Amino acid sequence: MRPPSDGVLRVSTETKGRAGKGVTLVWGLALDAAALATLARQLRTACGAGGTVKDGVIEVQGEHAERVMVLLQKQGFVVKRALRTPA
Repeated sequence: MRPPSDGVLRVSTETKGRAGKGVTLVWGLALDAAALATLARQLRTACGAGGTVKDGVIEVQGEHAERVMVLLQKQGFVVKRALRTPA
């Protein structure tokens, strides 16, 4: 079960355990599975990349943190850049 959201989305990039390939992570969303999947699809399409949703965290292949933050802000979300990955 995911911890309750504080209403702020966190965006970070990570390469650890991914053979040096970067991935953009988005977490802190208080959405159901269908809404998460829809949002993930929109982000992947806008970035021209693949990705998935794992344990309530959206993963977009590649380092697209700035682009993802702008897209989420346009949709009305409060977004912060995070330096660490979700627990």
